[in-house]
Amino acid sequence: MSKIKIGWAEEKFVFTKPVSLTGQFAERISEYEEKPLTVTAMAVSSDDEQMVLCSVDLVGVSYQLTDYIKNMIKDEAEKVGLDVDKIVMSAIHTHTGPSYTGRGGRRAVANIKNFNGFGSKGTLASMLPEGRKYIEKVNISDNENITSLDESLAEISTKMIKAILDAWNSRKEGGFTNAFGRAVVGLCRRATYNDGSAQMWGDTNRAVFESLEAGSDSGIELLYVFDDNKKLTGIVVNLACPAQCVQHRLFISPDFWGETKKLLREHFGEDLFMLPLCSAAGDQCPVDLIRWVEPESDVNDPNIDRMYPLKRKADPSMFDLAGMKKTGRRIANEIIDVYNDGLDEILTDVEFKHNVHIMKLPLRRVTLEQEKEAKKAIRDYLSIENTGDVDYNDAAKLQVHLGILSRMELQDFLEVVETEVHIMRLGPIAIATNPFELFLDYGNKIKARSTAEQTFLIQLANGTEGYLPTKKAEEGGHYSAFVGSGTVGHEGGEQLVKETLTDIYKLFAE
Repeated sequence: MSKIKIGWAEEKFVFTKPVSLTGQFAERISEYEEKPLTVTAMAVSSDDEQMVLCSVDLVGVSYQLTDYIKNMIKDEAEKVGLDVDKIVMSAIHTHTGPSYTGRGGRRAVANIKNFNGFGSKGTLASMLPEGRKYIEKVNISDNENITSLDESLAEISTKMIKAILDAWNSRKEGGFTNAFGRAVVGLCRRATYNDGSAQMWGDTNRAVFESLEAGSDSGIELLYVFDDNKKLTGIVVNLACPAQCVQHRLFISPDFWGETKKLLREHFGEDLFMLPLCSAAGDQCPVDLIRWVEPESDVNDPNIDRMYPLKRKADPSMFDLAGMKKTGRRIANEIIDVYNDGLDEILTDVEFKHNVHIMKLPLRRVTLEQEKEAKKAIRDYLSIENTGDVDYNDAAKLQVHLGILSRMELQDFLEVVETEVHIMRLGPIAIATNPFELFLDYGNKIKARSTAEQTFLIQLANGTEGYLPTKKAEEGGHYSAFVGSGTVGHEGGEQLVKETLTDIYKLFAE
């Protein structure tokens, strides 16, 4: 064991033109900035080990982005002793941030030529009869008045690189104490029905509604970080919910994390850093499907439509700013309360290990019969239900079938998905990453069986391989669980759990 050094840095993204907002079916262009998007990095090192945790206000951090940053930073990192393979870059999964060049790319297909890739819109457009076309809700494909994907990539990568290097170069002796809080933020967003089906954002005000498909996790894993004078410098916050309150809106925003940071700085001081980390939460959201409260304005999402919405006495809609701010307050208030209740002794000399494990998880596959049925369903739709141009509504309706065709093409080239996972021990805590929108049950299995005092899970880290649903979710179907939603299925999910736990056991047996 040896004393640890800790450094922090934060950078703001600056976009001089509106951006194409990513994460929804409908195309959107930002109208203003609700709060700035940021990247926050915390570097930790001892005599013989290191890590940099870098959290960014984006929907995802693709393999192309992480590889690009590692290549750009490599020479400078070598000069200052930073191992680029020990950098963890993760996203809060806000849907009010920019797209960028390479955003949708997955390592599984990076080296496959002539593969059309993922995305229902592109696949649908390629299948339209001559004379028909895909119509964007707003023009994002050929619009000189918005930030280009290359411009977004340049701004994002430049600021991420600066934050990583600044955090590393600012390391000083310090310490931390881990703590636990509780606030209701994430709730299951998949409803199940009496015919065995399930639906993301499903309507629960129906006689056929059975239950929510999974539970929720209100726990917050916390790390309070101090300098050598025992001054609080930053807080690591890990909870099981993506930043998806105002996900349909037309502004740039870090969602509830921006509100949380604002309130924490009002209390602890403007120089406080906050590192938000999203735990396993592929089937979670801030929205209460049982006490459904209608959004204040149109969300342009066919999955959110309610035919007979009722007036409910509950939280404000979590699709609106009022709900977002309430969520941010809940998190900030709990962090402040835990601090005020008293923390354990600050740890400065701890066991510190960081392993990188490339898992080989099986690709989720489809059958020839499923391909045949999908092609027929698309042809029937385009010849009967919609004989004109198509838009995001059509892409949403056909997403299951389009995903099957995309997967059939991919599985001709690929059998396993090489998955980068980081497993770390920092004193009494374990930290484990994955590149998926990992369903909650997998995270619960890891946390429940981990031998660490506390286990931090970071999803959407160093890649974006899509959703990783449970077997139950796959059987229920719909968005987030159908085959095109992600590269790996429940067999791979169970393998991820087992191999992650094995790695944790080894670190805590030493």
